[in-house]
Amino acid sequence: MDLLSWVGRQAMDLFTTLGAFALFAYRACVGIFAGRWSREDLLEQLERVGASSVLVVSITSAFTGMVMAVQTLDQFVRFGATSYVGGVIALSMVREMSPVLTGLVVSGRVGAAMAAEIGSMKVTEQIDALRTFGLDPNVFLGVPRLLAGVIMLPVLTLFSFVIGIGGGFLYVTARGINPHLFRRSVEALLNPSDIYGGLIKAAVFGLLITISACGQGFMAGRGARGVGSATTKAVVWGNMLILVFNYILSIVLFGGIKG
Repeated sequence: MDLLSWVGRQAMDLFTTLGAFALFAYRACVGIFAGRWSREDLLEQLERVGASSVLVVSITSAFTGMVMAVQTLDQFVRFGATSYVGGVIALSMVREMSPVLTGLVVSGRVGAAMAAEIGSMKVTEQIDALRTFGLDPNVFLGVPRLLAGVIMLPVLTLFSFVIGIGGGFLYVTARGINPHLFRRSVEALLNPSDIYGGLIKAAVFGLLITISACGQGFMAGRGARGVGSATTKAVVWGNMLILVFNYILSIVLFGGIKG
């Protein structure tokens, strides 16, 4: 019975959280067109999500591209397939590594900050003050953050494409592979649809990150402990949602299901 009770509580918590996320997302999306929110706050959030994350994304992408090159080059040389090294690295970065790693980095860096900020506002009763002034906090606070995530994640991911493939290129050419061979391989294997798919993934991940961060912020308990718990949950939920939806989007966008 204790096990069944524990499973039941976990299931209730799961569906309660998902329901709160869905309700926040609905109110924020409707509020984009019908609610009151600050354009200045949107610009601030764009800078926080985008420009402030460039360095972290650059380091992550560059070393990921080089690690991909390390792992693939020796095997491809062994089988005489060096002409495909560049294309395989590019496809791996564009389809999977860049969108996912950029999303995880932003979730840990920005998602946590969003949840802590909104949670602190709830604890200090600033959320109640917004309602007193006739503003919907889900719209006034949520819309700028949601739009910033959806806009800036694809931009950061596109930047990650370039840095990651560039890192792989530097390692491969340092090992004596012809640079023109690398470039022709990328041109032969990488299609525009792959780039579009990666950017669509990034936009969805940006939406998921902001929904989980803001949703947990509004659900934060009282006191510093409640804010800390909400911050941790925001990162955990953001990362889980990214990984789950990455699988779903990979199937939909890249032909996992064939009719």
